[in-house]
Amino acid sequence: MKAIEDLVSLLTRLPGIGRKSALRIAYSLLKSDIAFSEALADHIRTLRSTIHFCAECGSYAESELCQVCSDASRDRSIMCVVEQPQDVITIEASKEYKGLYHVLGGLLSPLEGVGPDKLNIGKLIQRIHSSISTSVPIREIIIATNPTIEGDTTALYLKKLLEKEPVKVTRLATGIPVGGDLEYADRLTLARSFHGRSAL
Repeated sequence: MKAIEDLVSLLTRLPGIGRKSALRIAYSLLKSDIAFSEALADHIRTLRSTIHFCAECGSYAESELCQVCSDASRDRSIMCVVEQPQDVITIEASKEYKGLYHVLGGLLSPLEGVGPDKLNIGKLIQRIHSSISTSVPIREIIIATNPTIEGDTTALYLKKLLEKEPVKVTRLATGIPVGGDLEYADRLTLARSFHGRSAL
């Protein structure tokens, strides 16, 4: 049936949804009441029309500025640099970080043609420079890219780029997760744990 196949082909374009999962979703929608299907369609439409990128940091927002950038109580001397807007949501859920964010919109990947000009790096430098004339200049940049080859490459590039700026550059610690067993840790994770060790 064409209607089901069309829906399945659209659903399989979503991350983590294969053909079997897409078929299950399609059949579930067929079985559900029409009000649910209409509400789902309306919410998808609303999502695209009301959510956009924050003019300041590049995270998701419903108005010109996101909730973090418009919150006067945030510590404006610290900025956490992340890859994607969803990383902001993940870090916010921890309730440990109270500073600002900057979303790069990706990671450096020369093989895929993603160079510094394709990322939101110019705006990061601009924000640092603009903060200097304020009462609370940015003093620390926390690089929170993923611990992958691309994430590490991007972190090293930013560190080198920010060396001439009046900011301290740090990177999120990586290593053994809480509750993890050493016997199951891979060599790279163990190596990172030793390099990132701290005093007790």
